[in-house]
Amino acid sequence: MGSTRNGSPLLLMILSAMFLLPLHVSSTSAERSTFIVHMDKSFMPKAFTTHHHWYSSIIDSIKSVESTSSNGHHSTPSHVYTYDHAFHGFSAVLSKDELESLKNSPGFVSSYSDRQATIDTTHTTDFLSLNPATGLWPASNYGKDVIVGVIDTGVWPESESFKDDGMTEIPSRWKGICEAGQEFNSSMCNLKLIGARSFNKGVVAANPNITFSMNSTSDTEGHGTHTSSTAAGNYVDGASFFGYAAGTARGVAPRARVAMYKVIWDQFRYASDVLAGMDQAVADGVDVISISMGFDQTPLYEDPIAIASFGAMENGVLVSSSAGNYGPELGLLHNGIPWVLTVAAGSIDRWFAGTVTLGNGLTITGWSMFPASALVENYPIIYNTTISACNSSELWSEAPFSILICDNTVPFFTQIKQVSMSNQPAAIFISDDPQIFEFNIFPYPGVVISPKDAPTLINYAQTVVQPTASIKFQQTFVGTKAAPAVATYTSRGPSPSYPGILKPDVMAPGTLVLASWIPNGYSASIGSNIVLSSDYVTISGTSMACPHASGIAALLKGAHPEWSPAAIRSAMMTTASPIDNTFNQIRDIGLGYEIATPLAMGSGQVDPNRANDPGLIYDAASQDYVNLLCSMNFTKNQILTITRSNSYSCLNTSSDLNYPSFIALYTNTTGMVVQTFQRTVTNVGAGATSYTANVIAPTFSVVSVSPDTLVFGKTHEKQNYSLTISYMGDKNRSVTFGSLTWIEENEGHMVRSPIVVSPIINFW
Repeated sequence: MGSTRNGSPLLLMILSAMFLLPLHVSSTSAERSTFIVHMDKSFMPKAFTTHHHWYSSIIDSIKSVESTSSNGHHSTPSHVYTYDHAFHGFSAVLSKDELESLKNSPGFVSSYSDRQATIDTTHTTDFLSLNPATGLWPASNYGKDVIVGVIDTGVWPESESFKDDGMTEIPSRWKGICEAGQEFNSSMCNLKLIGARSFNKGVVAANPNITFSMNSTSDTEGHGTHTSSTAAGNYVDGASFFGYAAGTARGVAPRARVAMYKVIWDQFRYASDVLAGMDQAVADGVDVISISMGFDQTPLYEDPIAIASFGAMENGVLVSSSAGNYGPELGLLHNGIPWVLTVAAGSIDRWFAGTVTLGNGLTITGWSMFPASALVENYPIIYNTTISACNSSELWSEAPFSILICDNTVPFFTQIKQVSMSNQPAAIFISDDPQIFEFNIFPYPGVVISPKDAPTLINYAQTVVQPTASIKFQQTFVGTKAAPAVATYTSRGPSPSYPGILKPDVMAPGTLVLASWIPNGYSASIGSNIVLSSDYVTISGTSMACPHASGIAALLKGAHPEWSPAAIRSAMMTTASPIDNTFNQIRDIGLGYEIATPLAMGSGQVDPNRANDPGLIYDAASQDYVNLLCSMNFTKNQILTITRSNSYSCLNTSSDLNYPSFIALYTNTTGMVVQTFQRTVTNVGAGATSYTANVIAPTFSVVSVSPDTLVFGKTHEKQNYSLTISYMGDKNRSVTFGSLTWIEENEGHMVRSPIVVSPIINFW
């Protein structure tokens, strides 16, 4: 079946995880568009047997007799989805006048226009220190019977990553289905890929005349196949990206189950479909939801991921989400939702190499991802200052047939585009632009070397008679230092939707992650006219970091089924490491390798084995999040849009959520700012113990903790403490940071929380 599908290739891989398509909503009241409507179910009249019938009756009651407009819009209001698990309500195609009429219906809570989301796009499990001998893998039985629901572009079920070798019977609690559709039948699901559903009514409502290239859960973009196999793919020997990163591919939770909910269609991704997918995932019985997309510049009460994830959280489902790909500026993060896990992206200790061997025997190792084993052996090599900028293919064409050296005066991506149009055999590029090493764009035989190696190369080319060089491709080195580092592209906090909670939460591998792909989609190119496919690709983005965290959450759920989503998130945060593999502080590639702040990486690189035994956890229940919402100047209906229930109370309004991190915001650059936080920690270690506070205060601040020693008499006992930040002022409006670490007696557990003092950023 694989060769007959009509793929939709992502021709601009460098932007594959970064695109945003605007949604244009008509401004006239007669034209219709899709609206998402939140309802209070307690108002349903007894005459209706189900909420679906009630919602349908409401829509029927406002139907008008307007004729169909010439642009193809619906002639009458029409129902799109009914939602009942992650939240309560429906979506419908309405005019603005009809929406106003609907607002008078009993039980109406709130409404907003449908909108589009932004999607964010082997060795990583070793890099995360997962191993079969000890730690979280054996403790969780590799995620056995944990169900990961992935909200994405669909899945390629024939991929070896979704074979069910070694899988046991599907848990009886699973309620989902394998939905048949175009070139996708129910037999394609198995003991690994246990569910597949698709949701596109929102796309159809906004684009009535649309024709789908693949009207089923089958993946035509590759993104969903990549993310789901990263989270929970099975073992696949001999995987590689054209010879790079060769080895055994596996998901973080290789024995967990995968359920795919396709909500992205040929780059259309509407909120109504995302809500439907998340709503169904909760109903089907998933344990973890992994969603590598987000809605930018959206308040919590209109953000479908925030709304649906609240309902998921109430049902014990952890939602893991990507931070977005708009770094390195501050304040552009999405999914800064207090009740979800927000994941930033970092680099991996892996280097894809091309090795230059000069005619005198000297070798220089650089970077290359040229997708072929090209024969570049003993070619002449020249350095000509007239054409060394490599920004003119015409000058290249006039040069002798040689390997040319391209200097550091023109951006690499401009140079490689130009040289790929020449008739020269290869090139050596001199550059230290870190973005080169975050993407797999390399359509021409060549290698990028560091400026520090350039003098030796240039001296050889200029002084030796008949200088020559050879280049070897498809090399991979692991254990490179320093790693991880914060990726340039990863979005930074503070969170626009609620800056009072420090986001992101943790960092996970996101740069050039190898995982499964669709075999008929774009994977790489040679020159401007040769497009290559591959069953496995390396791509970058917070989309790739998110499923790593989702897989770890699945492992933790398997090892600790009694832990709440907040407890799992806490365990991942307080055990994350701010230290790289050189035992120095993690650096930020996007800021010239400065020390990374928690606004870029959260608590640090996630450490799954330590998260399995965190010592203390910061837990939170639904009412705790409601108390936070009540402090945010939302209206009653805006809060009800998220909570779906009048049973929650605002009697204990508090902006101080029991969260495993601290952020103090300031407006003025002078004058004292004092903020106190109250926290409760639960001992999940073995028996009686005590912890002592160790504080590293942010610059210009004094931090005090009371009490500074916590004594626990038994497992599951709780203790309270307060932390006060006194900020002195900084005319430069700097972001400063430190930490609080609770250190257990006898050098036991270390429970670390980042502390940030930040100026308030001008959001949307």
